[in-house]
Amino acid sequence: MNALASRLMLMLLFTPPAFAASTTDLTVKGSITPSACAPLVSGGGVIEFGKMSAKSLNAEQHTVLPNQSMQLSVRCEGPTFFTLNTIDNRTGSSANHDHWHGLGMTPNDEKLGGTAFHLYTPVADGIAATIITSSDGGVTWEPTNQLNHMKLTAVAIGDQRLPIAVRDFDAEIRLYTHVAPADTLTLLDEVPIDGHATVQLKYL
Repeated sequence: MNALASRLMLMLLFTPPAFAASTTDLTVKGSITPSACAPLVSGGGVIEFGKMSAKSLNAEQHTVLPNQSMQLSVRCEGPTFFTLNTIDNRTGSSANHDHWHGLGMTPNDEKLGGTAFHLYTPVADGIAATIITSSDGGVTWEPTNQLNHMKLTAVAIGDQRLPIAVRDFDAEIRLYTHVAPADTLTLLDEVPIDGHATVQLKYL
């Protein structure tokens, strides 16, 4: 029994019986990570498409914007098992698939479009790697190159379907962006394309 516990017992023993006992809980929380990792996206993570005329948009089908890319890097203090995923900060505004990231809404609450992130040319500790994803929280994995808010993304080698521990990871993030059909949008005033997502790293 440590000294703190002993003092608490003495205080209880000498509490006058006229006072009713009362309690409160004290919770201590935290986590110990195997080694710290930091993700980084080139260019400050900003893609700028500039201004586009409403007349340049397809009326009845999505308008495909030019593909854009950035570099994603993860640096860890030592070999570490980790996963990547995104947080869609414009959740519910994707006019495409559910796993795409929204581009915001018009003032009339119309979905502007969506963008998808895919990882290419992955390199783990100087060796060509494979991207694998899991839709069930890491129970099973499959080789795909998606990075989104509905799956966990990890690094593997060759045909393996299990995450590996990585110290330095690099890959190209390629963005595929669509604007919703113009006939579904009210574009009387300037409407900003306002996609915003956060890349999140979790330790396995």
